[in-house]
Amino acid sequence: MEPGFIDLTAENIADQHLCCIIRSKKPHPGVEAKRRWLADRLPEGHVFRKLDVKEKVFIEYAPLETAWVPVEGDNYLYLYCLWVAGAYKGKGYGRALMEHCLADARDRGKSGVCMLGAEKQKAWLSDQSFARRYGFETADETDYGYTLLARSFDGTLPRFTDRARAGTIEEKELTVYYSDQCPYAANSLEIVRQV
Repeated sequence: MEPGFIDLTAENIADQHLCCIIRSKKPHPGVEAKRRWLADRLPEGHVFRKLDVKEKVFIEYAPLETAWVPVEGDNYLYLYCLWVAGAYKGKGYGRALMEHCLADARDRGKSGVCMLGAEKQKAWLSDQSFARRYGFETADETDYGYTLLARSFDGTLPRFTDRARAGTIEEKELTVYYSDQCPYAANSLEIVRQV
C-alpha cells in the first residue's frame, strides 16, 4: 500500500517528521526551531504537506501577504519548497504535491502561485524546470540572476520589491536577515557568530 499525504496541523506537528535534509537521531536545534516557527505560521494559512514517510517528500507554501520574502503581489500563494528525493523521485509525488498546491490556490480564490527561481538552478531552490511544466513563467527578474516565477490564473503578476530588484539594503554594515523557517539557519547563524 502506498503511503498517503499528511497536512501538518497544530494537533499533529509535534509528532511529524519535517522532511528536512538534516539527518540526526538527536533533536536538532534548527529542526526544533522550524517546528515552533511553523506552528506559529499555520494559523496564517501556511501549508506544509508531506508524504507519510521519513524522507524529503513535501511542499510548503503560504499566502504571499504573510510570506517572509521580498515579493509584492495581490492575492497570491508563495511556494517556498517542493522537494521529492531519493527512492520517491519519479513516482508522481511531485506532480501530486504541485497539483494540490494549484488546486488549493484556486479553491481559496487566489490569483495564482509564485516562487523564487534563478538564472542557473541552485541546489537550495525548488526545481524551476518542473514548475514551468505547470505553467509557471518568469514574472520578474533581478540583474544578479534571480527570477520570480508565477502561475497566474487571472493575468496579474507579482513582482520583486524595488530593494530586492536592486539588491541593496539601507544598512551599510553586515546585516543578516533570517527566520527559523529553514533548519539550516541555526547552523549558519552559529558560523556567523564564530566569525
